[in-house]
Amino acid sequence: CVKMIKDRTGAQPAPVQFPIGAEDKLEGIVDLITMEEWTWKGEDLGASWTRQPIREDLLDQAETMRSELIELAVEQDDEAMEAYLEGNEPDVATLRKLIRKGTLSMAFVPVLAGSAFKNKGVQPLLNAVIDFLPSPLDVPAYMGFSPDDETETRNIARSADDAQPFAGLAFKIMNDPFVGSLTFTRIYSGQMKKGDSIMNSTKGKRERIGRMMMMHSNNREEIDEAFAGDIIALAGLKETTTGDTLCDASKQVVLETMTFPDPVIEIAIEPKTKADQEKMSQGLQRLAAEDPSFRVETDLESGQTIMKGMGELHLDILVDRLKREFKVEANIGAPQVAYRETISHQIEHTYTHKKQTGGSGQFAEVKLIITPTEPGEGYAFESRIIGGSVPKEYIPGVEKGIQSVMDSGPLAGFPVIDFKVALVDGKYHDVDSSVLAFEIASRMCMREGLKKAGAKLLEPIMKVEVVTPEEYTGNVIGDLTSRRGMVQGQDSRGNANVINAFVPLANMFGYINNLRSMSSGRAQFTMQFDHYEPVPQNISDEIQAKYA
Repeated sequence: CVKMIKDRTGAQPAPVQFPIGAEDKLEGIVDLITMEEWTWKGEDLGASWTRQPIREDLLDQAETMRSELIELAVEQDDEAMEAYLEGNEPDVATLRKLIRKGTLSMAFVPVLAGSAFKNKGVQPLLNAVIDFLPSPLDVPAYMGFSPDDETETRNIARSADDAQPFAGLAFKIMNDPFVGSLTFTRIYSGQMKKGDSIMNSTKGKRERIGRMMMMHSNNREEIDEAFAGDIIALAGLKETTTGDTLCDASKQVVLETMTFPDPVIEIAIEPKTKADQEKMSQGLQRLAAEDPSFRVETDLESGQTIMKGMGELHLDILVDRLKREFKVEANIGAPQVAYRETISHQIEHTYTHKKQTGGSGQFAEVKLIITPTEPGEGYAFESRIIGGSVPKEYIPGVEKGIQSVMDSGPLAGFPVIDFKVALVDGKYHDVDSSVLAFEIASRMCMREGLKKAGAKLLEPIMKVEVVTPEEYTGNVIGDLTSRRGMVQGQDSRGNANVINAFVPLANMFGYINNLRSMSSGRAQFTMQFDHYEPVPQNISDEIQAKYA
């Protein structure tokens, strides 16, 4: 196992323990630092253990492995190396310090043994986290920026010091069945007390600190204050979501700006019974509050509830949580790709809206220039009206009409992205014109204009990384190519090959099963959204026919 770590990752493993037994015969571990053995024999899920001298039949192996560990560790310090060469081994405290130093410099990686299933080895693992991994005091000051600084220049330092102004980051929202919404917060500087009024500098909203808790797995410990470096849970915050900065209102700072990509896959979900309807709505609302990359929408035409996420597995997990945590029984539709539409070239288009029904009528004329933008630039609107051909009070109606078309493109009804619109001219009537008339005129102008501008369908392209044993590389590349994938290159990672490719999401459904089959279960992959690309015309025609 240790050799496999070295071969596959290229890291230098440094075993600080080795197991006594294996699989269902695992009794405990031998600690090479203290030269003791830990054993777990009770039926209390690893809560109790015993420590004793190493048994005779394991002593030779322990001494050999400890010598190898010491040789790695003393390389981290000249004085320790010199003492070791003179025949003086480091004591337990010094050895721990040397292992910590090697871990922080990434000279080697401590390897521990245990069983998560039986909870054996958990206590020494937690000790190792404290002994070997960096604490907040080991890292440099975190640089944030002022919430008023549009350039987001990181020139405000916050370090793990209780005397500094308070600053913390809300990194996770979780719903607790007994407490309600819990906001997990890492305190970067200063201290927080129950009852404090703090600022959410990301949103510009104040929050009042109510219940504060230190979490120990699923157990909650009520506390009244917390300090720099602590990770705590706050109950009852109303405005705070994942990624928000909480800070001293008089010394504001933004620690992080988190951007969440748009979903690329969606499924329809409907409750099986009326009793499930309310539970499903509450469950989806809470899941969306926890996970900003997950969206819930209602299809205006069908009335269906649509779940949108970052991948097939992402939505599978959320559906499973709905069933387990919220007891929702629901019917799930097949996954659908979140296509987009855009335009190919600039056009100028004029539309006149005229309606007369006896009394005062409706009149508005707009001339729009619709221009494609670079991928990822999104939508922009500007008014170039000079001389009052369209009065200022009607221009918001023009933009509202434009935006109303963005959610449903001319080809297959998908959202339209990456274009800008300029209002360059128009006409109005003193009596018959209104904001509504200009909204209707710009909406119809856009619908006609998008078709003239060479509307095209875009599909999400995923960045795929496959790690496979060398003998399956050819099969994996061939399969990715058959999925319209573009292989970008190969690298070695130990004795495995790493294949990087761009593949349309539409061709990645069920890929994990194919990959396991062709590699005898030895290959694995990860993927994430990268960009949108135009869909080939023959496939675009099929998609348009399907959604027409």
